[in-house]
Amino acid sequence: MRLIRFGAVDKEKPGILLENGNRLDVSAFCDDFDEAFFGNKGIEKLQIWLDKNQENCPIVSNDVRLGPPLMRPSKIVCVGLNYAKHAAESGMSIPDEPVLFFKATTAIVGPNDPIIIPKCSKKTDWEVELAVVIGKKASYVSESEALHHVAGYVLHNDVSERAFQLEQSGQWVKGKSCDSFAPIGPFIATPEEIDNPNNLNLWLKVNGEEMQNSSTSDFIFNVQQVVSYISQYMTLLPGDIISTGTPFGVGLGLAPPRYLKDGDVVELGIEGLGTSRQTCIAYK
Repeated sequence: MRLIRFGAVDKEKPGILLENGNRLDVSAFCDDFDEAFFGNKGIEKLQIWLDKNQENCPIVSNDVRLGPPLMRPSKIVCVGLNYAKHAAESGMSIPDEPVLFFKATTAIVGPNDPIIIPKCSKKTDWEVELAVVIGKKASYVSESEALHHVAGYVLHNDVSERAFQLEQSGQWVKGKSCDSFAPIGPFIATPEEIDNPNNLNLWLKVNGEEMQNSSTSDFIFNVQQVVSYISQYMTLLPGDIISTGTPFGVGLGLAPPRYLKDGDVVELGIEGLGTSRQTCIAYK
């Protein structure tokens, strides 16, 4: 199943994306894809409901905006330096344990919404990432049980302001949490849609030029490992997002470095998870 949310900003409704490309409104089943939905076997119950009611679901026009495919979660936990080549291009050593940081949930926008380059920013960067959506409360979970706590997978552009992140004192969160810095979607693919999350092609282009093209098979720490690891230090709630890191090819790693500017267009995708497109707009 592929979960979407559609409609105007802050007025999105829940829906599903069919294999034929049609979008269906499922707001007759639930109000939203939120913690309560994921935590109460919502995906399983929605499938049962669809078996009886799909023909009566309104079709949503392709002209309607896609919003982020889940309501704002309790947290976004990110894994840094999770590809060896990206660690090298960042001038950092390969970590012995996953590097964790938070990204503010207020950064979340829809897959095709604009990226707002922040006030005083000169080093806004791109990062294509596989994100994991938690489906069941997870605390002290083993690696062997980790995937049982996953509701699905989603495309994420972990937009980052490198000066805020690396050149100013404090933690990385400042450079990760600006408004619009977490475009997610177009949809959440439930686990049966993805054969192996640890072997997916992912890519990103800026103004049509390919900047990133790699595979999650190059993870330093795979999905099972990061879900289990994070759960040793905090409780993961249904709907929480784990973003698993970006491969090499970010602007920071180029010689000379290259960063996003007003008018740039970023396109990205992951095998089985669709594509997204964001136009950069300078803060005014």
